[in-house]
Amino acid sequence: MSLRNPSSTSPLRAAPVADGATRIAIYVALVALSLAAPFLFQGIVTQLAFLWLMILFALTWDILGGQTGYNSFGNVLFFGLGCYAATVVQRDTHLPYFVALAAGMGLSALVALLAAGVLGPLILGMRGQYFAICTLGLSIAAADLFAGWEFVGAGSGIVPALYPGPVDERNRFFYYVLLALATITFVTFRLLYRTRFGAAINAIRDDEDKADAMGLHTTRYKVAAWMLAALFLGLAGGPVAGLVGFVDPRDLAFAGATFGVWMVLMAVLGGKGTLWGPVIGAAIFHATQEFFWTYLFGWQRVAMGILIVAIVVFFPLGIMGGLRARWPQWFGEVVDEAARPARADEGGVGDERVA
Repeated sequence: MSLRNPSSTSPLRAAPVADGATRIAIYVALVALSLAAPFLFQGIVTQLAFLWLMILFALTWDILGGQTGYNSFGNVLFFGLGCYAATVVQRDTHLPYFVALAAGMGLSALVALLAAGVLGPLILGMRGQYFAICTLGLSIAAADLFAGWEFVGAGSGIVPALYPGPVDERNRFFYYVLLALATITFVTFRLLYRTRFGAAINAIRDDEDKADAMGLHTTRYKVAAWMLAALFLGLAGGPVAGLVGFVDPRDLAFAGATFGVWMVLMAVLGGKGTLWGPVIGAAIFHATQEFFWTYLFGWQRVAMGILIVAIVVFFPLGIMGGLRARWPQWFGEVVDEAARPARADEGGVGDERVA
């Protein structure tokens, strides 16, 4: 398969999957369904709120892991810092609930940004498996540190302020907060990937040495990408702590064995390095996980292990990557069908892409 410049007269141009009006209609339908979901599915509002958290997890992991090419297992550190910072503000300031929550989320974002800004220059000079292992150690070290710190409850955890209303109202409130955070994250990254910043981090992913040789401040861009991920992860910590009602250092805040790994899997399943891939991967992964916990209880971890292996083996490019490779015309790419048999006769590669 050959992809050529659209100005050429020989290729056959395939129409995009959806025109502008269709896309707008899809977006409107998604927004309407998202806003109505807590009332349409009242029995699973908490699970739906966690769906938006999973989407936020996948998107924030992908900005460094997919767009920049640095696979991090330590992003859960920023989420955990957000959980604790927001909860401590609520516990110690004695402000009205919603004021304390807003102040706690602001402090959470600041703490997470500072952590990424300080740690980034120190460890983003590493590459490949060395960087991945180092970030894995961050979440483990943080869990042990907070499990021994009496100020935040040590291993017994810490309880955030109680929501001033019924449980159903609390669940709906935090559903909409997490929906808003996931939406803002998606829109921010969508706009950002179209700028010079998006081109820069993609250049780092494709060939960091060449990007550095051309004068690109690679470490600065990598740190900025990690700080953006930290910002949204820190903001999410407070609402999740309020929704769950308890912050444990290992099972919630710095849950590297679950949240830390799931971030990677969801992005890989949907297609890392794409915008919609992490969203689709998170939705499928979360729905599958809830199915396992509901109908395969007792065997759910075995089923999750099989799912993890299946994702890595059968979806190396992810859902979006696989679709783009198999049907590029669905994405509005220009395909030269006539070149296919000629290239095969010449013994060339049948799936060559020309920039």
